[in-house]
Amino acid sequence: MDDFGSESDSDYTSYWRDWFIGSKGNEYYCEIDEEYLTDRFNLTGLNTEVSYYQYALDLITDVFDMDCDDEMRETIEKSARHLYGLVHARYIVTTRGLTKMLDKYKKGEFGKCPRVNCGSHPLLPMGLCDIPNVKPVKLYCARCEDIYNPKSTRHAGIDGAYFGTSFHNILFQVYPSFIPAKSAERYVPRVFGFKVHGSAALIRWQSARRDSMRRRLRKMEIESGFKDGADEDGVEEDGEEEEEEDDEEDGLGFPQPQEGTEGVALAEGSNAASSRPGGGDSMVLGA
Repeated sequence: MDDFGSESDSDYTSYWRDWFIGSKGNEYYCEIDEEYLTDRFNLTGLNTEVSYYQYALDLITDVFDMDCDDEMRETIEKSARHLYGLVHARYIVTTRGLTKMLDKYKKGEFGKCPRVNCGSHPLLPMGLCDIPNVKPVKLYCARCEDIYNPKSTRHAGIDGAYFGTSFHNILFQVYPSFIPAKSAERYVPRVFGFKVHGSAALIRWQSARRDSMRRRLRKMEIESGFKDGADEDGVEEDGEEEEEEDDEEDGLGFPQPQEGTEGVALAEGSNAASSRPGGGDSMVLGA
């Protein structure tokens, strides 16, 4: 609001959206087309969620001409921000909105992933809840499939509902070519150049499980999505024996009784039964 302190009311209303998008802290937003804002169908249900709804909409669409005091204007301004955010969540899942957000994504305007092994992969804004005033916006990395907090405190205060929980998934469904290959590169803890035993053992086990799962997925003709230095096609099939070992590790395999074990168990049961009063087969059948 301070930026427009010296401007006339007509200038303020004429450039509200340009001013809002250009303000510091609003870099995550894209500009909503006026045709989308003026279509009442796109605003269905929002009149019950925003106070001074009509005034806020008039301000956003540059037709606000009401004379009011500073306090009232500030209230309408707050409602306009909230209304723009709610409409923004709907707009960015449209064809036009996805295109605009994709351009910002390719330019890295939402930031880069702080994870070193992601190689500064660009992030996407997302919400953890579609209900306003519940969770702030988060940043999603498609390479490591994890979410992060915005670095700037200006961005940390943006409501996550203004981007929604589905936007980032819809974008990659519409533009699958932008889905990055999953990296299998991992950090290995070392002490004076030697691998830490506990962590190294865990990493070896996880790597073995990943390779086993990749073999299974390849047999089912399912793309694993992982890409690293090793060629997947170079991993040979190890046959039924390796599958049985994998099943036993997963808890799916059933241990086979050792030779002679069943006979010993039956013999012990017979001896226990015969030692009871009245012994014999009748006690075994009745037990």
